[in-house]
Amino acid sequence: MDQEHILARIKTMVDDERRLRDALATGQIDNTTEHAQLGQLERELDQCWDLLRQRRAKTEFGENPDEAHVRPSSQVEGYLN
Repeated sequence: MDQEHILARIKTMVDDERRLRDALATGQIDNTTEHAQLGQLERELDQCWDLLRQRRAKTEFGENPDEAHVRPSSQVEGYLN
């Protein structure tokens, strides 16, 4: 996935997150559903941001950005700032 596709995917997920929050606010979904779906979205967003950072770092250091890969959410979620 190239940088443009990753950024488009991130935008879509952010839009999905807003829709979920709106659906909760208007009573279309319950708290449990919103929490579960948001959790999944947040994990996928973290993976996309990580992939984007990997690609940018590889480019910066003269490596092939296509060698970057999606890491498991368990690994990405364990990162500290």
